[in-house]
Amino acid sequence: MSLALLHSRALAGLSAPAVTVEVHLAPGLPSFTLVGLADTEVKEARERVRAALTSCGLRFPHDRRITVNLAPADLPKEGARFDLPIAIGLLAASGQLEGVQLDQLEWAGELSLSGELRPVRGALAQALALRSEGSPRALVLPESSASEAAWVEGVQLHGARHLLDLVAALKEGPLPCLRAPAPEAAPAPALDLRDVRGQAGPKRALEVAAAGGHHLLLVGPPGTGKSMLAQRLPGLLPPLPFEAALETAALQSLVGSFRPEAFAQRPFRSPHHSASAVALVGGGSPPRPGEISLAHQGVLFLDELPEFNRQALEALREPLETGRIHIARAARSSEFPARFQLVAAMNPCPCGQLGNPLKACRCTPDQVARYQGRLSGPLLDRLDLLVEVPLLAPAELAAAPSGEGTAAVAARVADARARALHRQGSSNADLPPGALHEHAPLAPAAATLLQQAATRLAWSARAQHRVQRVARTLADLAGRTELQVSDVAEAIQFRRALPT
Repeated sequence: MSLALLHSRALAGLSAPAVTVEVHLAPGLPSFTLVGLADTEVKEARERVRAALTSCGLRFPHDRRITVNLAPADLPKEGARFDLPIAIGLLAASGQLEGVQLDQLEWAGELSLSGELRPVRGALAQALALRSEGSPRALVLPESSASEAAWVEGVQLHGARHLLDLVAALKEGPLPCLRAPAPEAAPAPALDLRDVRGQAGPKRALEVAAAGGHHLLLVGPPGTGKSMLAQRLPGLLPPLPFEAALETAALQSLVGSFRPEAFAQRPFRSPHHSASAVALVGGGSPPRPGEISLAHQGVLFLDELPEFNRQALEALREPLETGRIHIARAARSSEFPARFQLVAAMNPCPCGQLGNPLKACRCTPDQVARYQGRLSGPLLDRLDLLVEVPLLAPAELAAAPSGEGTAAVAARVADARARALHRQGSSNADLPPGALHEHAPLAPAAATLLQQAATRLAWSARAQHRVQRVARTLADLAGRTELQVSDVAEAIQFRRALPT
């Protein structure tokens, strides 16, 4: 009878709780039993491990009763990440790896039938968990996953391409550190704001949205530049801090979409309007992040907003307020960060020509009302800027100046964000209502104008606070401490109702 203990990690949302892999060999009828609340992918490890050991010329204990326990037993385990620790545990329990301090390492990796190590999801989350716990153990991963986890500083990493390479290194002595320095992130492709000709008002709204982190809705006929404006918003945002970039990369690692060359770039997610509520907010079994979490610290662009499923749009209301999404299921629940900046675009009517001076709209008032009614009042209440993007006549478009480029606008945005962070420690969009009086003081005339607009337009308290936050951003862009009448007036213009 022999026993081997190894350490690995499960994935539970963005966290990676520790898992102990216990491999027990005993005499009896030959069998291979895997216990510990393992899903189908984990149970299939029995066949992958058996074939990998045999293909590599290593001895598989066919004549023993094999029991593999993944502890704690009440924690769900999913994925093929336990292939490597199970294989190493079998080798240790069968005496093929003697005198090796396996408990000083953590293991994760999928095995092919030939013994090659394939990458696993969540390598960054596993490395972050090791660092946050201050664990002295080193992390053994497939080589491609090790290069992904190399972005996390303070964690010793070992990478390997094949099971035989790993076994040879374990037998010869201390496992060499194969960690390579994290590659430099490539610059994002340049999408210049100068490419959008004319549209001075929407460009100004885009600058305000970038400076304050505000949510933006662009309304206009087809072909006016709504999508072009939205795609250029990430270029206006300041670079991600390193820790925020790590959190964003860890979320992408959970779904296998992490790209090292895109590290520290603001995410830009643009799901199709046929996306379901689960695709947007996350879910499944086990729960995985959705589009709003994959857009964390970046931009979520929803084109053709009224065409989205009503249930999917309403599911965005709480994340827009809290910056987090809690997914609860009968078996387990997970929480993911979702502090994204929403940019939405829509046509004013079903045919899209309402307000077009060059082409008449053929929709009836009832059709327009039903189309715009697909967006609920509570959802519109959570958007800071409602901006019309008009259609320019051909002659006007040809004569329109190109305007400022992305670099000039991004410099002003960075200065405004720096003022907000120095003053209150957060962006203006995240300023709590209780702090508005302290950090967004209104001049007497500006306070009177805001109260009159709120009364006349029947705004809720939330809408009034959002106008005050936008005015705070406008004052930051101008370098003012106190909000003036001009700031409030411009902020009111950015909450124009939908055209009817």
